[in-house]
Amino acid sequence: MRRTSAAELIGRKRDGGELSAEDLQWLVAGFLDGTVSEGQTAAWLMAGVIRGFSDVEVRALTSVLVASGETLDLSALSGPTVDKHSTGGVADGTTLLVAPLLAAVGMRLVKLSGRGLGHTGGTLDKLESIPGFRTALEPDEMLRIAEEVGCVVAAQTQRLVPADKALYALRDVTATVASPALIASSVMSKKLAAGAETIVLDVKTGDGAFMATREEAETLARLCVGIGADAGRPTVALVTAMDQPLGTGVGNALEVAEAVRLLSSPPKGRLAGVALALARAAYERGMAVAGGALQDRRSELLQAWSDGLALETLARMIAAQGGDAAVCETPERVLEQAPVVLEATALQGGTVARVPARAIGELAGALGAGRSRPGDAVDPAVGIELTVEVGQEIEAGALLARVHARSDDDARQAAGRLRDLIELVAGPVAAPDTVLERIGA
Repeated sequence: MRRTSAAELIGRKRDGGELSAEDLQWLVAGFLDGTVSEGQTAAWLMAGVIRGFSDVEVRALTSVLVASGETLDLSALSGPTVDKHSTGGVADGTTLLVAPLLAAVGMRLVKLSGRGLGHTGGTLDKLESIPGFRTALEPDEMLRIAEEVGCVVAAQTQRLVPADKALYALRDVTATVASPALIASSVMSKKLAAGAETIVLDVKTGDGAFMATREEAETLARLCVGIGADAGRPTVALVTAMDQPLGTGVGNALEVAEAVRLLSSPPKGRLAGVALALARAAYERGMAVAGGALQDRRSELLQAWSDGLALETLARMIAAQGGDAAVCETPERVLEQAPVVLEATALQGGTVARVPARAIGELAGALGAGRSRPGDAVDPAVGIELTVEVGQEIEAGALLARVHARSDDDARQAAGRLRDLIELVAGPVAAPDTVLERIGA
C-alpha cells in the first residue's frame, strides 16, 4: 500500500528532487479522480517549472499521459504513416500544404489538430472557414479518409490523452504553460497516441512563439525527438523562426485562400519553404522507416506540388470531410468575405526592419479572427493580408497590408496600428533565415 502523499511529492519536487514514474502516475491519476486537489496539482506543476524536470521525468510523464486514454491503430493503412505538429505561430498554414503534399507522394497522414487561442491561429478554425467542412470525426471515419485520400485533419477525440487536456487547462490558469518539459510531454503524448510511425515537428522560436529564444526551442526539439526515439517512433524536428508572420494571410479564410494560391503554382516564399522542408523531413524519414533508401526526396515533392497533384489531394480531403471542394478552384467565391477591406499604406519609404508576429496576430484576433477564451466564436472572414516582409525596400505610399474587417471603424483602427507596428529604417536589412536547424535523424 502506498505510504506517500501529494504533499510529500510536492515537497520533493520543490527541493529539486526527482519523481519516479510511479509517483507521476499516482499524481496524475489522483488529479483525474479528485483524490489529489487542483491546488496540489498546481503546486507540483509550479515546483517543476521553477526547479526543472529531469529527462527521466519528462519521458515518464509522457507515458502516463498516453496511458490515460485510447490510442489510434494505423497499422491497416497501406502507406507509411506520418504525423505533423507545429508549436504555434502566426500565419502558420503549413498543415494545409504539408498534409496534401505528403499524401500526394504516397504517405498517409492522420492529424489531430486544435483550435487557436491567444495570438496563434488554429488549423481547425482555418479549415472550418470552408463551408460544410467537418472536423468532428470518429476514428473509423478518420482511417477511411486517410486510406482513400491519403490525409485527414480532425479534432482531437476526447478519448485520446484525456489527462493532458485536464492538465493543460490547469496549466493555462496557473502560468505553467511555458515549460519545455511540460510542452514536450503534452505534444508527444498526443503524437504517440495518434499512432503514426514517423513524427515531424515544427518548433517555433521568436517574437510570436512560445519559445522566445532559439536555445529554448532547441531544448524543446531535442526533448521531443528523444521521447519519440524512446517510443520507437522516429521523430524529426525543425526549428523555425517566428519573428514575423510566416505567411501573408493572418486570419482563417485568408489562410485557406493563401494555401490554395500557393499550391496552384510552383512553391515560392517563406511559408512554402517551411512546408517543403517539413514535408521533405517527413518523407525521407518515413520512407526509411518503411524500408526505402534514405535519400533526398525534394524533387518528388516539388513535382507533386508543381504538377497540381497536391492541390487536387487537398480538394479530395475537403470533399471527404464534407467541405466545398470548389474552394480549391475559386476560393473568393466559396469563402466568406469581410464586408470592409481597407488598404494600409506606408507614410514614408525605407526598408522593412520588423513585422512583429505576436502583435500582428493579436491585432487580427481583435478584429475577430482569434479567441481569448476556448469557447469564444471566431469570425472566418476577418484578418490581415500582409504585402511586405523583413528586408523589402518600399517607397512612400506603398501598400503594407489589407485589413479585412466587419466595420469601417475596425478597419481604420487596424490600419493605423499596422503603420505603427511595421518598422521601416534607412539602409539595407538582410532578410532573415526561416528554417534554422534540423534535429533528429
